[in-house]
Amino acid sequence: MQIFFKCNGEWVHQNEHVSEESLDESSGLKVREVFINVTRQQVEDFHGPEDYWCQCVAWSHLGTSKSRKASVRIAYLRKNFEQDPQGREVPIEGMIVLHCRPPEGVPAAEVEWLKNEEPIDSEQDENIDTRADHNLIIRQARLSDSGNYTCMAANIVAKRRSLSATVVVYVDGSWEVWSEWSVCSPECEHLRIRECTAPPPRNGGKFCEGLSQESENCTDGLCILDKKPLHEIKPQSIENASDIALYSGLGAAVVAVAVLVIGVTLYRRSQSDYGVDVIDSSALTGGFQTFNFKTVRQGNSLLLNSSMQPDLTVSRTYSGPICLQDPLDKELMTEASLFNPLSDIKVKVQSSFMVSLGVSERAEYHGKNHSGTFPHGNNRSFSTIHPRNKTPYIQNLSSLPTRTELRTTGVFGHLGGRLVMPNTGVSLLIPHGAIPEENSWEIYMSINQGEPSLQSDGSEVLLSPEVTCGPPDMIVTTPFALTIPHCADVSSEHWNIHLKKRTQQGKWEEVMSVEDESTSCYCLLDPFACHVLLDSFGTYALTGEPITDCAVKQLKVAVFGCMSCNSLDYNLRVYCVDNTPWAFQEVVSDERHQGGQLLEEPKLLHFKGNTFSLQISVLDIPPFLWRIKPFTACQEVPFSRVWCSNWQPLHCAFSLERYTPTTTQLSCKICIRQLKGHEQILQVQTSILESERETITFFAQEDSTFPAQTGPKAFKIPYSIRQRICATFDTPNAKGKDWQMLAQKNSINRNLSYFATQSSPSAVILNLWEARHQHDGDLDSLACALEEIGRTHTKLSNIAESQLDEADFNYSRQNGL
Repeated sequence: MQIFFKCNGEWVHQNEHVSEESLDESSGLKVREVFINVTRQQVEDFHGPEDYWCQCVAWSHLGTSKSRKASVRIAYLRKNFEQDPQGREVPIEGMIVLHCRPPEGVPAAEVEWLKNEEPIDSEQDENIDTRADHNLIIRQARLSDSGNYTCMAANIVAKRRSLSATVVVYVDGSWEVWSEWSVCSPECEHLRIRECTAPPPRNGGKFCEGLSQESENCTDGLCILDKKPLHEIKPQSIENASDIALYSGLGAAVVAVAVLVIGVTLYRRSQSDYGVDVIDSSALTGGFQTFNFKTVRQGNSLLLNSSMQPDLTVSRTYSGPICLQDPLDKELMTEASLFNPLSDIKVKVQSSFMVSLGVSERAEYHGKNHSGTFPHGNNRSFSTIHPRNKTPYIQNLSSLPTRTELRTTGVFGHLGGRLVMPNTGVSLLIPHGAIPEENSWEIYMSINQGEPSLQSDGSEVLLSPEVTCGPPDMIVTTPFALTIPHCADVSSEHWNIHLKKRTQQGKWEEVMSVEDESTSCYCLLDPFACHVLLDSFGTYALTGEPITDCAVKQLKVAVFGCMSCNSLDYNLRVYCVDNTPWAFQEVVSDERHQGGQLLEEPKLLHFKGNTFSLQISVLDIPPFLWRIKPFTACQEVPFSRVWCSNWQPLHCAFSLERYTPTTTQLSCKICIRQLKGHEQILQVQTSILESERETITFFAQEDSTFPAQTGPKAFKIPYSIRQRICATFDTPNAKGKDWQMLAQKNSINRNLSYFATQSSPSAVILNLWEARHQHDGDLDSLACALEEIGRTHTKLSNIAESQLDEADFNYSRQNGL
């Protein structure tokens, strides 16, 4: 027997196996036991789409046997509860529900409730239930249920205590019955009383409503005083006093309203001496800086065009938050047209206080109409901002690092190979035989890092990077596979996605819609990437046209932090970028230049095309340790900036300040939410000292260190097995067991007419499988498909699953794994 371990789809080296043999006393057979050791470091260094896993594969002359997968995870328990229980005041016999969401942990934390520091045993008290989602439920509150309740969470790593919640069970008092009427008094009245004692109010309960005593005439109106029945007598002095109080109150109210109106009018006039309300000055210079508007009429050097001279007659200083489109291109958080050189423009913009708090009143712009501004309100149409010429208005901008084109090359021949651009999700598969024998080509691949040359029309948005592969005059005999990442939440109901190619004249033309039937190329759209079969090189990109406002772009949200020049300040930068590895690599590159550190694993946010803006806020800042600068805790980004931000990474900056230099730990929450959409929470828990900070890996999965792989080692399916599969499935079969079923079993169900035009449909299907599964661990999916078809197909008897497992093992061994 041969026994090997496979971990995360890769074969474990034979030297790491430990084997023991023993004799089964009952059967007399020899038993072989093999095991491997998995260290914590191995698990921490692994970054894949699922947990670290291992399985055992055994071979003998009888066949192959596989064990189930065993997962290995590192145990932890975060410090902060996702939801602490909240204090309640409930009436007696009312229901009490205390919610508790324990901290995230592996394994999941077990929850225990304490009352006044004593454990609660729900099995001994049928009135209490602690089994429902970690919540504490008291079905009928009793006075004895008042107290302080604490949620305890624990796993094998640690124990955590929530904040205590005070529960008060109160009693609203009720009236006793009325007493008997008293004897008739000389004033011809009798009385009766009642007491608020049935029961009396307790623990802050409400006192009884109504009168505690009652009186009425006891002679049925026959008792006369001054020739009037007693119950009709009203002293004149009381009536006069009531009139005086009424008129005095009305007069005072009128005077107060008049004073308020006059004060507000004078204040607005004093403010209107500006001619404008001042926008956040940090929009011009980035970060949290101060900007002074002077009293003189002169060109402002900070504006894009000094010919624009605002008429400002009062000096005032404003500072506040700003959401920037890119660290190297500090644009305003208002529309780009604000600083166009227009002589007749007048601007009225909210102050930073109004912007930060998200007041519903929008900025007003008066002047010429400009194409490119995004519609607000309920208008569901889409448009793209086309930035005008951006003259640098930041000092020393030329000293900042400029972007270079991402590019990789490799020399390929008849055996084919794979060209990968690390950490971008972009790759190129050259099939075996695509290049004629005795020929070789230097093939290159690049990604445009500058402003996209594809200018979207109407509602169309760019969903992927612009990828160029060449040389353009190269001719292939078999379609090559180009993999391009995208950021759309794939749904044919909400998106119409197109593949476009740039012509030699620089114009873009549509190649096909991914849902259309075509014989010139094939598009296979996966959740995060599109695999395209093509027969000509060039520049390609994916665009999307939202069909409904439920169309969703997937955004990756991440938070970086770094110390500022002031030792007490700490800067947080929250990024919202298209969910493609390439876009996030741009962010990482910029942050490395600025000394930023990733503070939390990036998360996915679904951003709807419903024209509603994005809000980013900082929550739960520890009091007495940190403070955030005034009016900067919440920032809002217009919809258009998020929807069309595929070129320049969008981020918002927050500045926090320590009260003392001894504070080194920071914990807070970053909430990123779209109005009338989804939200995501980033939990920041870090040390601002680099020596104490936990390092978080930038990328979930590293691509190959060697961008170009040539020959057999670039392919998972060995060439000999590939030939057998093609010979089996290319031949038409009466029962339909041919290449069409091979395609369907590999989830290729659309546009099958494309494969029918190929000389070997099965070979092209396998090329697509290779491109689609370059990061998957092994050949299991293909083996299962062949096994399922082979149950009724005699020609597949020589392509057993054991041979594919052996091929998988050999593939890993050839690549030094």
